[in-house]
Amino acid sequence: MATSTTKRSTTARKTTTTRAATTKTATAKATPRTATPAKPPVPKVVQMSEPQVSAPEMKKKELIDTVVERSGIKKKDAKPVVEAMLAVLGEAIGDGRELNLQPLGKLRINRSEEKSNGRVIVCKLRQSKPTETPPRDALATPSEKPAKDPLAKPDDEM
Repeated sequence: MATSTTKRSTTARKTTTTRAATTKTATAKATPRTATPAKPPVPKVVQMSEPQVSAPEMKKKELIDTVVERSGIKKKDAKPVVEAMLAVLGEAIGDGRELNLQPLGKLRINRSEEKSNGRVIVCKLRQSKPTETPPRDALATPSEKPAKDPLAKPDDEM
């Protein structure tokens, strides 16, 4: 008899458990939800703009000519300086250094890859937006007098 009692109680437990689970499920389905589910955040769409090439690439000769024009020094003096500067910049980028050279911008190396004929270095260059200054009118009268050179001789002695 003990054996049949054990089977009945085991069967009774399983049935009870099943009935309880069924009752909970039915109750949960019948109960209306009062809380609204949280809305997922709306993703922000970032649009990438294609780089706009306004002119052909600048070669070293054009760079040297532009530096000569802006600085007013002779080409024979500017050329070795520009070439040395380019060599220093190339070495720094090749070594993986970040550059912060305003107004050129801040250059950060993202990744580099060795190829059979050289190295490909992918960089990010961030430039600050230039501040808008109104153009100076050369014919307008200056609002203040230019500072007098302290080393200049007085007008009487000339």
